[in-house]
Amino acid sequence: MIEFHATTIVAVRRGPDDICIGGDGQVTMGQTAIMKSTAKKVRKIYKNSVLTGFAGSVSDAFSLTEKFEKKLEEHSGNLKKAAVALAQLWRSDKAIRNLEALMIAADKESLLLISGNGEVIEPDSAYIAIGSGGNYAHAAASALYTHTDMSAEEIVRESLKIAASICVYTNDNISVEKL
Repeated sequence: MIEFHATTIVAVRRGPDDICIGGDGQVTMGQTAIMKSTAKKVRKIYKNSVLTGFAGSVSDAFSLTEKFEKKLEEHSGNLKKAAVALAQLWRSDKAIRNLEALMIAADKESLLLISGNGEVIEPDSAYIAIGSGGNYAHAAASALYTHTDMSAEEIVRESLKIAASICVYTNDNISVEKL
């Protein structure tokens, strides 16, 4: 079985009008081959009011993003209700139960981590990171958020650059989306 390794996604909120999510572009097959360096793993969905980013299997993440957008439609754009509905579906539906991905979702009110275990977690901090380089990006975002006046986008970009300099499954081909 061919394994594709995760990526690095980081999201930062600096107040209600400064929200950004970003990810690197690397898709790695196994532990030795880079299959793609320009994948886009962050998107704006639901009338450009919700940011999403995913780590894990690319095809699984696309399936989940489509299902999430449907849940947002069903819940009139209420991010928390849609996230809980997606997590419940993800955990209980046999067809998608084994999808391997994590998702970050953000809107003007909330920043959430959604997992296939049925978890919807709102972090205590105004930043979150996932994926193989997530711990590196999270540490960088924490330091930059706390000790600088950088914007959310600047923190996201710099955190991803730092993660890319450390994590072999993360590159510096960064894509971002902002609200």
